[in-house]
Amino acid sequence: MAQSRLFSPFQVGGLKLDNRIVIAPMCQYSAADGCMTDWHQHHYGQLALSGAGLLTIEATAVAPEGRITFRDVGLYSDANEVAMASVLDSIRQWSSIPIAVQLAHAGRKASCDLPWKGGAQIAPESPQGWRTVAPSAFGFAAADAAPAALDRQDMTRVLDAFVAAARRAARLGVDAVQLHGAHGYLLHQFLSPLSNQRDDCYGGALENRMRFPLEVFDAVRAAFPADRAVTMRVSGTDWIEGGWTIEETCVFAKELEKRGCGAIHVSSGGLLPANIPVGPDYQVPLARQVKAAVAMPVVAVGLITEFDQAEAILAAGDADLIALARAMLYNPRWPWHAAAHFGDRVRVPSQYLRSQPHQFKDLFVADRAG
Repeated sequence: MAQSRLFSPFQVGGLKLDNRIVIAPMCQYSAADGCMTDWHQHHYGQLALSGAGLLTIEATAVAPEGRITFRDVGLYSDANEVAMASVLDSIRQWSSIPIAVQLAHAGRKASCDLPWKGGAQIAPESPQGWRTVAPSAFGFAAADAAPAALDRQDMTRVLDAFVAAARRAARLGVDAVQLHGAHGYLLHQFLSPLSNQRDDCYGGALENRMRFPLEVFDAVRAAFPADRAVTMRVSGTDWIEGGWTIEETCVFAKELEKRGCGAIHVSSGGLLPANIPVGPDYQVPLARQVKAAVAMPVVAVGLITEFDQAEAILAAGDADLIALARAMLYNPRWPWHAAAHFGDRVRVPSQYLRSQPHQFKDLFVADRAG
């Protein structure tokens, strides 16, 4: 019996999680033509041994032009699928952690340089750049080349790309799919009136702006095995007057729930530069409002770094799951230390059982894999 809510088991659809700790998707910008490399083997290998309840693979582009950078992971080709299979097969040999993949299209925020090189958009005519696409022909930054506004045929191709990637994920045995509808990427661009200024049935009123993201969700849900969850990550607000709001997010969440969404992961911002009140728990009020609107599981994320902080969010009923990103990069054994703090147990590889400190009796339980 868990001492804390953080280490109590949880279920997302048919997926059983040992605890409420979710490793959030974090781009590594280390792929080659969309294919995972040795870096991903090292990176995900260590995170798979963390004791978290769920590991989410970084934003994975459904089309080459949907990559944020030329080094993004993709799942749009046979070569991409083979490379990801190699990483997943190695992880599963030693860890039983459930694995999800975030499927994404960057829209107008694509064709960028690596973050540690400034992250500015690369011009379409440059060797590592390409013409971006968006709901409307407005760039993210003033210096960016204007994206091509998607017509209906283009939108069908994008939807089909999401479906094809979901089918590849299913063949790879991925336990869940998360659709990236946050941080100013393509699906979020359709949702926000600041980036969607279309005059057809996909622009204008909230019902219209939600239409394409919901069509993508429906198509992916139909293509992915029914016994595995399809979830969505959203930005709860643009943090800009006249932009996407938490009230609209709640309406969107209700529509997703009607369609069988397994969970909703509530982040914020990213559509345009904004004055965001960044600090511990700064996005938790957004998750709280969504949780009040729906019955499906809600994931909180954003500067959640402390054990008691995470527990308090769950105890207050503000969310059902806690997602960690940078905190896991800084301390890939965060769940081990959290379990010790609360007097709970965490699953570890048999090879590490003897590392258990003497003062934490029965902290470790052997993983089923390995």
